[in-house]
Amino acid sequence: MADVLNVAFAIKPWVGSFLLLVGAIMGIIGAIGMLRFPDVYTRVHAASVIDTGAMTVAIVGMLLLAPTWTIAIKLAAIWLFLFITGPTSSHALINAAYKAGLQPLIGVEARKPRQSDEGTS
Repeated sequence: MADVLNVAFAIKPWVGSFLLLVGAIMGIIGAIGMLRFPDVYTRVHAASVIDTGAMTVAIVGMLLLAPTWTIAIKLAAIWLFLFITGPTSSHALINAAYKAGLQPLIGVEARKPRQSDEGTS
């Protein structure tokens, strides 16, 4: 049993670092999605889903690297706060866009280059 614990404690920093790296890569993918998608609805969806997933993976990585239980509890509280407020704020933003009359781009309109993209080739 002691050997298993020794192996687990030896692997824990590597797994935590790997999860932090995966969370960072997911965050970068979300940022690229925010730039590439055509309208506010798809941009906010990319930001909300990827941001929540990246944050969750990164905080799990930080939990594995946390030196004390108090830091782990604080990280769990931060995760809970972000897990609740991220999707809630995205919903509020989309609801405001919908009530303002902003229509989503559907079909061929979504594939047309934007005016800012027409001059670049």
